[in-house]
Amino acid sequence: MNDEFKDYFESYNEPEEKPQEETPEQREEREIKETTIERRYNKKRLFVISFVSALALFIIIWTWLRYFHPYATSQETGVIMKVSNEGNLFKTYEGKMISEVYIVDTVTTFESNFDFTITDDSVARQAMELAGTGRRVMLDYKYYKGKLPWRGESNRIVTKITLKEPD
Repeated sequence: MNDEFKDYFESYNEPEEKPQEETPEQREEREIKETTIERRYNKKRLFVISFVSALALFIIIWTWLRYFHPYATSQETGVIMKVSNEGNLFKTYEGKMISEVYIVDTVTTFESNFDFTITDDSVARQAMELAGTGRRVMLDYKYYKGKLPWRGESNRIVTKITLKEPD
């Protein structure tokens, strides 16, 4: 065999590496690097999290404004014609009233009833007693932009009924 054959797996001629002495600063830096956890927040991930959070906040505020915050609080005067307990799953009291505007004005034709919902039982009993009697009442109600199944079929939720004295 040829003695000049160079074996790459054996390293006879290479000098052995001596371990390097590290300075106290290098040691401290190495220990800090070994003990800390690197957290990498890239811009894409931060954008997605921000977008989803903003979208969720928008949906929560929109839902609250549409379904749970009254758009208007008002009063309407007229004669209650009908009050009934309606609903398959959620029973609510639905009522119809002819507004005083249509009672007083004889020139204009009657356009529509004033539909309302009553969620309170005591107010509903009072409305049932006054229904069909021809007595004028004033309804205090809250108007919501959206309807919820447990609040009835109308956007107007009556909170108080006051008997109006004849003039």
